[in-house]
Amino acid sequence: MGFANVFRNLDWSVLTDLLFSIIPALVCITLHELSHGAVAYMLGDDTAKRAGRLTLNPIRHIDPWGLVMMVLFRFGWAKPVPVDMYKFKKPRQGMALTALAGPVSNLIIAAVCLFLYGFLYGPLYRHGSAFTYRLSEMIMTTAYMSLALAVFNILPISPLDGSKVLFAFLSDSAYDKLMRYEKYGMLIVMVLVITGGLSGYLSAATGWIYDKLFFIAEFGFDLVN
Repeated sequence: MGFANVFRNLDWSVLTDLLFSIIPALVCITLHELSHGAVAYMLGDDTAKRAGRLTLNPIRHIDPWGLVMMVLFRFGWAKPVPVDMYKFKKPRQGMALTALAGPVSNLIIAAVCLFLYGFLYGPLYRHGSAFTYRLSEMIMTTAYMSLALAVFNILPISPLDGSKVLFAFLSDSAYDKLMRYEKYGMLIVMVLVITGGLSGYLSAATGWIYDKLFFIAEFGFDLVN
């Protein structure tokens, strides 16, 4: 009886807050990485498929540090999907399309979540329970996180997706030079985000895109009201 009372009186708010932050992050990074692998597969590279990465299982895509960054700073990354660019007919172009698939998928996720937020706004808030409020917040958090992931990954800093797109337009000599420094790119990005040197610009860009896309939520709301 005493244990039951203690259990009922526990403050679960921290756990629920964490859960409602982790779920959006998992959705965003899973679909982001799955999109990379799916496009690579369609272009002739089966490396991701053979590695078991063409899956909706988030465990296969999680990078622990990237997930922590997503939850704490709204900017992060997943475990990169393995890609063999030399299996593409046009290696650099194939790599650029594969890289773009991730940010594009995040834009689509954000658009869908914004629509759902507007479409479900009336029913969820009329119900008026704490759970429906949190569900509505989680949908919006997913939209924002997905946009943030797209903005972060489109940076032309290796090994982020934007660098793969940039490499498609470089000469062979410039490409070889930049590839030598690829291993240092993520370390530089992490330091800039954690110290605030980059996060302010990323937040501003994400917020701007979010505001521009909010008409999708208004459209969803108008459909049922």
